[in-house]
Amino acid sequence: MSVADIIRRKLEEALSPERLEIVDESHLHKGHAGHRPEGETHFRVTVVAGRFAGRSRVERQRLITSALKDEMGNPIHALSMKALAPDEADGRSA
Repeated sequence: MSVADIIRRKLEEALSPERLEIVDESHLHKGHAGHRPEGETHFRVTVVAGRFAGRSRVERQRLITSALKDEMGNPIHALSMKALAPDEADGRSA
């Protein structure tokens, strides 16, 4: 199972997102710390979930990193996150 597949499975189980986008950006970090030749080290996720409503940006990020705690550090070296409540994702608030 790929790291992206593991991320998807764990975030779906933990957050039941309405929308989940996972982008492997490892190729952009070639030669940087944490990069491995086989990739799957640097990811960007966008998560839209009702669990984020009323929570701060830090609380939302903690929910994501908590779901991925076993992967953080190895194999995930870096994780960029955008965490939105459904009303923020459809433009009703910011």
